[in-house]
Amino acid sequence: MPRSNPFIAITADLMIRNERPTAFSTMTYTHAVLAAGGIPVIIPPAPMHIPDLIERFDAFILTGGDDPVTEPFGHPTHPESVRVLDDRQQFETGLLSELQSHHDIPVLGICLGMQMMGLVAGGTLNQHLPETHQSHADHWEHSHEIQSIDESILASGMTYSKHRQAMQDPGSMRTLATAHDGVIEAIDDPSRRFYLGVQWHPERTDNEPLGQRIIDQLVDAARK
Repeated sequence: MPRSNPFIAITADLMIRNERPTAFSTMTYTHAVLAAGGIPVIIPPAPMHIPDLIERFDAFILTGGDDPVTEPFGHPTHPESVRVLDDRQQFETGLLSELQSHHDIPVLGICLGMQMMGLVAGGTLNQHLPETHQSHADHWEHSHEIQSIDESILASGMTYSKHRQAMQDPGSMRTLATAHDGVIEAIDDPSRRFYLGVQWHPERTDNEPLGQRIIDQLVDAARK
């Protein structure tokens, strides 16, 4: 039976605080889910309970954070990377891998979350845009335009970004949008109900079609 207010799992980021790992999430994700009519629940890494989490939640948001460690995906990690904590990466790798057999569960990956989706799908990262793009500063705490290949699924327009890495190759996923300099800005899997990764932060993008509407679409998909 569809829920009018679906439960949306939001993966927590991790930091070391007072010498202890600490799980946290910025409230912008929570506010966006509430505005869409969903019930947000922030989940810390719990790899042993991934099947239970998938059974209990109606959709998942994988949030932004630091940079993936790429040795598990067959490539050395760039020396300029700010490495995400292992507990988070291992949990989200396992969660995305398990979700591969649950095509009906909506998933949205934001910034790091998109990169993890692409890596699990067999893709590769450009690990340091300053080495390859003179326009790299456009992607660090700036707004810039993205161009969609299918505006019936995703609009073109202005977005807010904060990243120094990007997908080089999305693997089995489809490139759905790019920036003016060719940086991949969105990826999806058209065979699934809702499986979308965006390199920008919709929860901090003022342009409604590429901001709140994306969270609305996730929650709507979760209702069904």
